[in-house]
Amino acid sequence: MTDLIDQLLEHLWLQERLAHNTLEAYRRDLHKIATRLSEQELDFWTANAVDLAAAVYAPDEQPRSQARALSAVKRLYGWLAETAQREDNPTRDLKANKTPHTLPKIITEQQIDDLLNAPDLDTPHGLRDKALLELMYATGLRVSEAVKLRSDEVNLNNGLVNTIGKGDKQRIVPLGEEAVHWIGQYIQFGRPLLLKNRRCDALFVSQKKTGITRQLAWLIVKQYADLVGIKSLSPHSLRHAFATHLVNHGADLRTVQMLLGHADIATTQIYTHVANERLKHIVEQHHPRA
Repeated sequence: MTDLIDQLLEHLWLQERLAHNTLEAYRRDLHKIATRLSEQELDFWTANAVDLAAAVYAPDEQPRSQARALSAVKRLYGWLAETAQREDNPTRDLKANKTPHTLPKIITEQQIDDLLNAPDLDTPHGLRDKALLELMYATGLRVSEAVKLRSDEVNLNNGLVNTIGKGDKQRIVPLGEEAVHWIGQYIQFGRPLLLKNRRCDALFVSQKKTGITRQLAWLIVKQYADLVGIKSLSPHSLRHAFATHLVNHGADLRTVQMLLGHADIATTQIYTHVANERLKHIVEQHHPRA
């Protein structure tokens, strides 16, 4: 089944430009389902709806894992049907079990202030880290978008960032004065010391004189989060904080959707729930009859 899976992923990349991580997730899930089918002496050609349901809804799998695997299998059979490689689509009536609704961890504005004030501004690494943290909180960029950002994609004069997100979709996001200031300081005083006359297109660079990696960005955020006592903070938490704080201060969901680059506003609506949970907590904490 490996060749069939490879053909599907190539089709998805060519037609939809899905991100590498998404394609690899599909690959892992499809290989997992193929292995389960093979244990029953079946494959993707011979399996019917009952066989696939048994493979997808494995009792030892969490609902989220089942939903992700079902999505991959539906992609496969949808493609086989569209290309007339298989007449029927046995996944047509299969539906994912409901997954538990979990809200992003609420990061307070004071915690964000503590985080942003943590880097040592007397060092080039500290200036870089300060600029990176300010950028991610000011724009809500995904960590993959932040580390891929090129110097020519940041317009400090107009306070704008031009980024390419999921599905190779372009969006322009405003920076804000603080982020503009600190990115400017880093470009002028920190970046040249890190590069030492080497050329590099990436905005954020390491002492290896190349662009920083996603892993390094994660370590940078974790380092300063630990320093100021914020538990389990990740780059994605900064994205959540960006959106939640916008909603808390009255931003409408359509605006937040555009800034985050969400294809579906339903994805953005979680931040309404986050804001509502915060309001409920405030009432319970401060109202005399709560």
